[in-house]
Amino acid sequence: MRVVTAIRVVSWAFESRVMVQFRRERLGDQLRVEIADLIQKEVRDPRVGFVTVTEVRMSPDLKHARVYVSILGDEEQTVESLDALERSRGFLKSQIGHRLKLRYVPQLRFVLDETLDKSARIESLLKEAYGEK
Repeated sequence: MRVVTAIRVVSWAFESRVMVQFRRERLGDQLRVEIADLIQKEVRDPRVGFVTVTEVRMSPDLKHARVYVSILGDEEQTVESLDALERSRGFLKSQIGHRLKLRYVPQLRFVLDETLDKSARIESLLKEAYGEK
């Protein structure tokens, strides 16, 4: 009898963890779409250049969201765009609250996504190492 109860508890704990992870990913994807749409259509700051929202990672309690963005341009434009996004955080948070009807709208933190730059660097190093042009 105790073995069956222990298996049920372990099974329930595993299912609970999987469901929480699934909800975090689903909410992150939904936030990514909404934030990208808001940046493109609603944010009026001219310093926001060509910004692509690549990923949103949620904290386990769903109260914080790390928004990864890729910005086209030189380093000065990148810094200006990140600053403009940070200044528009309150506006974005309020609009997300209206659109998604969440009980608690997560705090947004914008982070520069450098994976494209890193992959281009690795590719150029590989081409250089093998002598390709």
